[in-house]
Amino acid sequence: MHIAILKERAKGESRVAASPETVGKFAKLGAKIAVEKGAGLTASIPDEAYAEAGATLGAAASVIKGADIVLGIQAPDVALLKGAKKGAKVAALFDPFNNGDVVAAYAKAGLEALSMEFMPRITRAQSMDVLSSQSNLAGYKAVMAAADTYGRAFPMMMTAAGTVQAARCFVMGVGVAGLQAIATARRLGAQVSATDVRSATKEQIESLGAKPIFVEEVEGIEGEGSGGYATEMSEEYQKAQAELVSAHIAKQDIVITTALIPGRPAPRLISDAQIASMKPGSVIFDLAAPAGGNVEGCEPDKLVVKHGVTIMGYSNTPTQLAADASALFARNHYNFLSAFWDEEAGGPVLDEEIGDAVRLTKDGEIVNERLTS
Repeated sequence: MHIAILKERAKGESRVAASPETVGKFAKLGAKIAVEKGAGLTASIPDEAYAEAGATLGAAASVIKGADIVLGIQAPDVALLKGAKKGAKVAALFDPFNNGDVVAAYAKAGLEALSMEFMPRITRAQSMDVLSSQSNLAGYKAVMAAADTYGRAFPMMMTAAGTVQAARCFVMGVGVAGLQAIATARRLGAQVSATDVRSATKEQIESLGAKPIFVEEVEGIEGEGSGGYATEMSEEYQKAQAELVSAHIAKQDIVITTALIPGRPAPRLISDAQIASMKPGSVIFDLAAPAGGNVEGCEPDKLVVKHGVTIMGYSNTPTQLAADASALFARNHYNFLSAFWDEEAGGPVLDEEIGDAVRLTKDGEIVNERLTS
């Protein structure tokens, strides 16, 4: 079984899909691993580390030649995969709802595209879930970046010269990223509050020592969609939520927004009028910036100042922590393939529950029901 790891070519992408740790683990399964020279440099992994773990290194063409499996962060261009075996598996992020042309190109090339962001949110797939592992780091980085931009201290400080009050941090959206943002802001000493459309998250917020901010008078709204994702809410709830948030957000120093709905533009959570109500010097970090943003006026990778408030957000937050993000992504890849490793077949044999969920293309066809229905 020949596994190929290419250097990432997407703009701004500094992660790599395999680590020396996972290369060594794949080698113990009997796989041969080839890594493109320089693939790990932006993630602080030198070529020598891969070689010591048992990988061979070379140019892209030699690495991909005869590959049964290709592991990536962002799905590589089909042109880079010439030389791979017919029907080779390619596991990476495909963003299938927005990159239909890429999916079609993989089908035409006879490749088996495995979309890691389609990993089902079930117990046995938790260790394979790249969205969770990367969102966890993104939530941490959002708070750290906001703290660095914020012109004041996070914790309360009592000094001989007087007391510095703790910053107030409000987290909007309590998924994996939001929970990590809450925990990080709390560790930095901020007074933290949080909200979500899913009522079940109230206990999670409280368990981290933060104050839950929820609409209490609108009945029959749970906000829980399939796979644990939030769903879009009724007009009644949205109006009540907007009123509650508007009153609360005006008192905040830091706001972290995290709301995303798979396959759809990011929902608008903060309007220009709400930004104007905030104190000058406040900071908003929009984790949904690459999907259109939760915040009016947000521009990915730019500091936008409106009404004295700094709005920020990265087009790719996990890549800001490339070394750790790569290590976790690589483990997700390994956990995914090793769970289905068949010694007789000499490689992974995917089952229906997880295999059918992540498989986009096979035998020249687009086969995923989420794309064909």
